[in-house]
Amino acid sequence: MIPHIHRRSFGSGPRPLLAIHCSLAHAGAWRGMGAALGDIATLHAYDLPNHGKSGDWDGQGVMHDAATDMALAVLDDIGPVDVIGHSFGATVALRLAIEHPKRIRSAILFEPVYFAPLMADDPGFVGRYGRDTAAYDQALEAGDNVGAARAFNSTWGDTAAWDTLPDASRTYMAERIHFVRDSAPFLQHDSANLLAPGRFEQATGPVLLMRGETSPWAKDVNGAIARRLPNVQEVALPDVGHMAPITHPDRVAAHVRSFWSAQG
Repeated sequence: MIPHIHRRSFGSGPRPLLAIHCSLAHAGAWRGMGAALGDIATLHAYDLPNHGKSGDWDGQGVMHDAATDMALAVLDDIGPVDVIGHSFGATVALRLAIEHPKRIRSAILFEPVYFAPLMADDPGFVGRYGRDTAAYDQALEAGDNVGAARAFNSTWGDTAAWDTLPDASRTYMAERIHFVRDSAPFLQHDSANLLAPGRFEQATGPVLLMRGETSPWAKDVNGAIARRLPNVQEVALPDVGHMAPITHPDRVAAHVRSFWSAQG
């Protein structure tokens, strides 16, 4: 059973665009992109499980499956669409493009944190990832949700430093920090078996795979994903990091416009 789905829309353009946010955010994170693309697209954004006003994952099965099923339920209402995802949301968008290619016209992925392909290609990355995330793991194991959220933010939050964030934002992140751990079966261990022979080849639609040049791991992770996709265009944005869809929506949107224009 999927959680209750809370949805918002941004923009009023004719092109329907399913938008899936990053971990520890909510659908409102797409407001800037909605403004930047609103003349050509309507962004249909939903809160992931345990986020915003959507319901909580019940702990049964695999959490990524629940997030994907929520996306499919939104698609049932709006029909074939383009899809855009950021970070965790981009992993859901990638999965939709692979598993449901007839329902996805194109996919725009900003730094999908799907580490499994790189871990398969470069076993040494497993150790590097473990060392880089040790502070998060140790805090979570100790029951220190605030410390875990602080550590997570220091790795991925290239906006304000943790101590300068509003109290409400820090509380929101700390209350949901277990979502990151619950993401691991898919992100690290490929619970959906997308790495099986022939699976990536099912994503026949065009894919725009983007990253910020200052992001940790993004070049290698994106590269491992791009090597498997049959129809992909890679873009790196200079002087921005992992949060570019929120911090620099106009720059991200400009590449989306060019990508769509090239498709005709």
